[in-house]
Amino acid sequence: MSEKKVSLLEGFKAFLMRGNVIDLAVAVVIGAAFTNVVNAIVKGIINPLVGAFGTQDLEQYRSCLQGPCGVDPATGEAEGIEILWGSVLSAGLSFLITAAVVYFLMVMPMAKYLARRAAAQAAKEGVQETLEVSELEVLKEIRDELVAQRGRA
Repeated sequence: MSEKKVSLLEGFKAFLMRGNVIDLAVAVVIGAAFTNVVNAIVKGIINPLVGAFGTQDLEQYRSCLQGPCGVDPATGEAEGIEILWGSVLSAGLSFLITAAVVYFLMVMPMAKYLARRAAAQAAKEGVQETLEVSELEVLKEIRDELVAQRGRA
């Protein structure tokens, strides 16, 4: 029974120590922190730019589908059916900004780095293969020379 617990713990430890899990955890933490930055950019820069053409807050853009939209002052309940398309636009802009920053500041440089690293590794393997081939050729020549010397003797 205790062997099964040890193997479960070892398996769990191996799972946690795998690079993918740790990378994923780091990505989630960075993503959560990065969300605050993107939201600040949207609220501090994008919304005022949009405000130059209309309302200062994107979330204030809405359309009324049915009836007079608003809040009944007596009951405090919403009247009519509103579509809050400004909120959707704000979320879409946040997503696009996040995707652009992640791509241009993280994905693209990492892809270039990995490509350079792969090219260097391929060149290193090519040199190693050439050395192995030349060593093999030298050993074959030595063998042939030894066989020729035995044949003469």
